[in-house]
Amino acid sequence: MREPAPLVTSLGQPVATAGPDWGRAAVWRWRGLNCHWRVLGDPSGPPLLLLHGFAAGSGHWRATAGPLAAAGWCVYGLDLIGFGASAQPAMRLDNRLWARQAQGFLEQVVQQPAVLIGHSLGGLVALSCGVFFPAWVRGVVAAPLPDPTLLMPVPARRAPWQRWLQRRAVVWLCRLLPLELLVPLIARTPLLDLGIQSAYNSPVIGDSALHQLIARPARRPTAAWALRGMSIGMALRPRGATAAVLLQRLRRPLLVLWGEADRLVPIEVAAEMRKLRPDLELHRLEGVGHCPHDEDPATVDRLLQAWLRRLPPRPEDLR
Repeated sequence: MREPAPLVTSLGQPVATAGPDWGRAAVWRWRGLNCHWRVLGDPSGPPLLLLHGFAAGSGHWRATAGPLAAAGWCVYGLDLIGFGASAQPAMRLDNRLWARQAQGFLEQVVQQPAVLIGHSLGGLVALSCGVFFPAWVRGVVAAPLPDPTLLMPVPARRAPWQRWLQRRAVVWLCRLLPLELLVPLIARTPLLDLGIQSAYNSPVIGDSALHQLIARPARRPTAAWALRGMSIGMALRPRGATAAVLLQRLRRPLLVLWGEADRLVPIEVAAEMRKLRPDLELHRLEGVGHCPHDEDPATVDRLLQAWLRRLPPRPEDLR
């Protein structure tokens, strides 16, 4: 695939089209929190919003943003609260809050509806935003879509005492875990490289750029706060915020990409998704692990470009 030419700013400085520092970076304030984001491409082009996965940041789209921008899209990348270079607050974090963050970004920064492309956790956020804020979403791509509820659906109703007991158990367990010790330990030892490698089928140990992309946020003193807040928030989110329910509610075009060699979220989960959405457009990527956009970017770009060309020009108004 031809390497896209570097873009040039008004000051004559080249803008990187590949690597973790792609595009132009900025900070957006949302609800008093700093949110790091980046952009690449013609501002007049149709917008795409890239949403990263767990423990990563917008830099993880290092091989994806350039080809999409070269094809005429204005490509945005947003660091979700708790990750990347965005704020790591001591608060509950779940896909509902991140969907609100994405919608706020589309409204205040992009200022028009966009296609949302998410990796792993980012795929769940893209799906959530497409359901909760359909007027701001043209289409959703998940590569892949992880959620335990796809295999173990949450009961529709629980007795009040059961909900109270679950909340107390989850909160106390997460408070007892010594995350302030565990997170820095993992971030500064070879354990981090082993964890990164588990998400890839091809060898990536020795990829210093990838290592730094994951290690830098984990080494911040507030990283444990964000991990604890996410653990509590995701465990206690309501049934309506789970992928099993969201998939049935989505009224936007949906594309799912899944690596056949994914060891973190096996491709068998996609079979359960088909039961919820028989019309699901699913592409299986042979020999690819949990990070298809970084492991086989050429195939992902080809599939994305073909799907994007078939999208309606504007989302229908569902309000």
